[in-house]
Amino acid sequence: MTGKTPLRIGLTGGIATGKSTVSDYLAQHYQMQVLDADIFAREAVQPGSPILDAIAQRYGQAILQPDGRLNRNSLGEIVFSHPLERRWLENQIHPLVRSRLETESRSSTEAVIILTIPLLFEANMVDLVDRVWVVYATPEQQLQRLQQRDRDLTPKQAQARLSSQMALETKIAQADWVFNNTNTLDFLGSQVDRAVESLPIA
Repeated sequence: MTGKTPLRIGLTGGIATGKSTVSDYLAQHYQMQVLDADIFAREAVQPGSPILDAIAQRYGQAILQPDGRLNRNSLGEIVFSHPLERRWLENQIHPLVRSRLETESRSSTEAVIILTIPLLFEANMVDLVDRVWVVYATPEQQLQRLQQRDRDLTPKQAQARLSSQMALETKIAQADWVFNNTNTLDFLGSQVDRAVESLPIA
């Protein structure tokens, strides 16, 4: 599809609700192009980047691993305990992520593209998408999945990460489609299938 603006789906939810599971399913089963804000954010703090230099200047060289890469656990301990520091960090990273999402969206030749943006609402990026899809799980499931994924996190640290995000209910209220990821992967996949079937891309 060329010469037309793609339909931009904003995929979001809470931490550890299953956003990557949904985006991987869309990519594998429907060959949809996925733009992942988390990947762009990680690229923004690669060794030698201005943002990583600013982080090291603010928090000291101890925030870096011996090979010069960012120590994400140490940074997380700071920013998820201090809202002002988290806001400072987001102010460094979000403009670059927004720019990358805008550039990649404009250059896409696909009929539909998926913009996976965990902080779609918190970072005020809703204007980048045409529709909002939210992935839901219970707070208990989020905590369990987060600690299974990031085994270094203590329960207190995991809860701090959950608490830093907008309430899922608020996101759901603004969604065009909600995926219930409280059951099996097949159950989730069937919901994604229905959402794709509803798209005006025939």
